[in-house]
Amino acid sequence: MSIVLVVDDDRNQRTLYSRELGEEGYEVVTAADGREALEVFALRSPDVVVLDVQMPNMDGIETLGRLLSADRRIPVILHTAYSSYKTNFMTWSADAYVVKSSDLTELKAKIREVLGGAAEGRA
Repeated sequence: MSIVLVVDDDRNQRTLYSRELGEEGYEVVTAADGREALEVFALRSPDVVVLDVQMPNMDGIETLGRLLSADRRIPVILHTAYSSYKTNFMTWSADAYVVKSSDLTELKAKIREVLGGAAEGRA
């Protein structure tokens, strides 16, 4: 079972993602900000990270850099309400960029896609 780390400062979003992704067969662990994400990442070694950009304490862009410094192979999906970050070169090292929606179909598809690629890259 693949572990998905969901990082979002909105508790309701974390709950929704946990339920929806759990129904897809993933084990979901969550963090409320970048600092907590780094702690969870070190403890749980997730297979993919779904990362919000605008968060308190440590934003998603800084978190992205630190995650990739810890493990360059970890797939990261930026998941934000703001499409404007897509043109920020600091976000280009993410494996995917998904604009938030109440319909999680695109996010679920990206998770499957990056996990497939990650499995090939780690084999």
